[in-house]
Amino acid sequence: MNLLERVQQNLCYPALQKIDVSTDKMVHDDATPNEDKFSQAAIPAVLTALYKFVQTDEGATEVLNGNNDTKWIAKIFDEHKTDAISIISSYSKQSYENPLSKMYTIANEAVKITKETVGENGTIDEVKLFFKQQKHDILLYLLPTLKMGELLNDGTLDDNTNKMEGPISSLMHSLGNIFTNPITAAESDKKQADL
Repeated sequence: MNLLERVQQNLCYPALQKIDVSTDKMVHDDATPNEDKFSQAAIPAVLTALYKFVQTDEGATEVLNGNNDTKWIAKIFDEHKTDAISIISSYSKQSYENPLSKMYTIANEAVKITKETVGENGTIDEVKLFFKQQKHDILLYLLPTLKMGELLNDGTLDDNTNKMEGPISSLMHSLGNIFTNPITAAESDKKQADL
C-alpha cells in the first residue's frame, strides 16, 4: 500500500512525478500546470511532516485519536506552519488561503487512511511502523527546492540517497527500515525479562 498514491487518487489529484536525482527536479517541471505543481509540492511535504510527527509517541497517539477537526497542518509543521504554507504557495503560484485548506484536506485524508490501515485497535508502534514503511515512497516525490528537511530539522529528508531506486538502493532502504523500526512495548518487555 502506497500512502502517497492513495492520498493523490482519493483526492483526485493528477499522478505525481518522481524527482530526478541528477537534476533535483520533476522530469517535466517547466510544462507542469500550477495546480499540478501544488499537489506535487503539497502531498509529499505534508506526508513528510506527518512522518516526522508520528515518530514521537505523542504524535502517533494524536493520529490514532485525531479527527477531521484536528488542525493537522499547525500540529505537524508546528512553528514552521507559515513557512511551509508560504514555500508551497510560492512554488505552486497559489494564494495563501487556497493552499492551506487543501493542505488540511491532504493531512486529513492521510490520517484517515493511516487509521484504516492500522485498524480500530491500532497501536502507536503500528502507526510509527506504517510511516517508516512509507518514508522511501514519500521522499521519491519530495522536491528538494522546498527544503522540507531544513524546515523540519532533519537534513536526511533532503538527501538524494533517499530518492535513489534500483535493486541495490531498494536493498539498502529495506535494511535501513529493519534497523530503524521501533521496538514495540511487548518486545521491550520481553527483552527486559530476558535480561
